[in-house]
Amino acid sequence: MRHTSWAAAALAAAAIGWVGAAPAHAGAQPTATAAWMKGCEVGGGGYAEPCGRWRLMLGDGTTRELTDAAPRATTQNGGRSDWQSRLSISADGRWVLYERDGDHRLMVRRAAGGTARALPASLVPKGVGTENVGVWLSPKGDRVMVSVGLEGDPTPTRVLTVATGKTVELPADQDPEGFSADGDEVLAGRYRNDNVVKLYGHRLGGGVLATTPPQVVAGAYARALAADGRTLAVVVAGNEDKKLPPRLRLYDLVGEHLTAPVKLPLLPSQTPSHVHWTADGKLVAHVSEGGEGAPVKIRVLTLDVDSGAVEGSRRFTISKHSYTWALPGE
Repeated sequence: MRHTSWAAAALAAAAIGWVGAAPAHAGAQPTATAAWMKGCEVGGGGYAEPCGRWRLMLGDGTTRELTDAAPRATTQNGGRSDWQSRLSISADGRWVLYERDGDHRLMVRRAAGGTARALPASLVPKGVGTENVGVWLSPKGDRVMVSVGLEGDPTPTRVLTVATGKTVELPADQDPEGFSADGDEVLAGRYRNDNVVKLYGHRLGGGVLATTPPQVVAGAYARALAADGRTLAVVVAGNEDKKLPPRLRLYDLVGEHLTAPVKLPLLPSQTPSHVHWTADGKLVAHVSEGGEGAPVKIRVLTLDVDSGAVEGSRRFTISKHSYTWALPGE
């Protein structure tokens, strides 16, 4: 089982320690393919808790421990949470956002190693606890999004541009889902009491698109916003009883046009858990299988959005001892 919590500046530099192989030379820096944290059984009752630190799996085959990252998040009163600390990997795999050990400050650094940059402490309001926030990195790692997940909390979602410290605020009553492919927009949703979902495409430079989509879009297993800020990739879950594979559709936030479904070359049980767009208009899908004491097998597929055809595929395995894991672009 993958364990997830609520989910899911003038910036000071701070050194980070590494356990593992030395960083690659400049120009040949490996990117992160995943991060995972070990789980340890508690009391012999089959209940596991996160233990140890986050481990980054890199494209050169090495695994490195984030020795500067906190193992656990914090509770509202500042105590140690039962949940793992916050972490996010940019879609390009070059950057990682994590929670620093000790003061639990959010940090950004290259996945391959080097110095880390401390983000403003105000990104996580006092009295909230990091267990109650969701964090996202933009595809190129140049923006950070932080959202408070406490019911009724009035704190707006904040999007910080790392290099300049500029912050954009989004409405607190909307749940962010992630960045667009170029990082210039954010997809968010608002879930009303009448079970109607409203979706928003926020332009970080100003302006917003809003729509009340059809149920197939509202209830999609995964959604992702393209670089144009209006085209939404929609993954419809597979159906094992009806022997239907997962399907892909596109939805236009402006024209509200929904394309016909395209079957993905996957088994009904292999619905992608996450998708994100690439800069050249392809779709990357993550499919995971295993866990529960067995190794977690990850497939990363690059899909043609018009036909659903697989144009690229790679596989890797995460340890059977993992408590939770994170993949680029999630």
